Amino acid sequence: MLKQRVLTALVLAPLVLAAVFLLPLSYFQWFIAVVTLLGAWEWGNLSDFRSPPQRWGYALVVTAAVPMIVLLSMSAQLLLLVSAGFWMLVIYWVKSYPDTAAQWGGRPVRALMGVVVLIPTWQALVLLKQMVPAGGLLLLLMLIVWGADIGAYFAGRAWGREKLAPAVSPGKTMAGFYGGLATSMLIAVVAAWYWQLSGADIVLFMAVCLLTALASVLGDLLESMVKRHRGIKDSSQLLPGHGGVMDRIDSLTAAAPVFALGTSLLGFGQ
Repeated sequence: MLKQRVLTALVLAPLVLAAVFLLPLSYFQWFIAVVTLLGAWEWGNLSDFRSPPQRWGYALVVTAAVPMIVLLSMSAQLLLLVSAGFWMLVIYWVKSYPDTAAQWGGRPVRALMGVVVLIPTWQALVLLKQMVPAGGLLLLLMLIVWGADIGAYFAGRAWGREKLAPAVSPGKTMAGFYGGLATSMLIAVVAAWYWQLSGADIVLFMAVCLLTALASVLGDLLESMVKRHRGIKDSSQLLPGHGGVMDRIDSLTAAAPVFALGTSLLGFGQ
């Protein structure tokens, strides 16, 4: 299993970095659309669409929203604000699971949930690609997400006792939660120093990074909750040793809209 994870990561990491730094915007947005398609195919399974035609039909319907956003020139910030409101609701669902599972556990609501999870993620990543420095902001977003995950893993193993959300993800601990946040904020400090931010800009920048790190944990918990409700361990087996695409981008689906909305509203990257 470890060998598979390492080999898959060695393939995926250069691919992602090449897309971030080398692809022009026009190609990048369709690269992310392909990732969205695969994520939607897996979310179809999470929504209890079990047959291949149902899952591919759902995936195509969700991904069709991408060209609609492009053609209609929909407001990116408005879409991200809607996303932010959704993630506020997710906090309530996660904290009260399984008591509130009836509110979202039906197939139609879970299917709609996939749209609200995936499409703003696409919009957020495309918006960040349009900012300056595009590659730097996208890389920082990924480092914050990865930092929260890696920091949580090591802090949880070393000091984990109290559970974070036992009904949703029994393996996550409060120590891991704080360790992940600390790691992400250390990364943010390095980024602020590298970009030579000062004064109020540092405070606002660090606040956005903190909210992004918090959101990344929430994205992970949402997918864990939906998978538990569906009764499956992984969203698919597309990525050997890693599960599915959603298992790799679950944290990003919450973190990216928060980071893109915060940086755009505060004028970073302009």
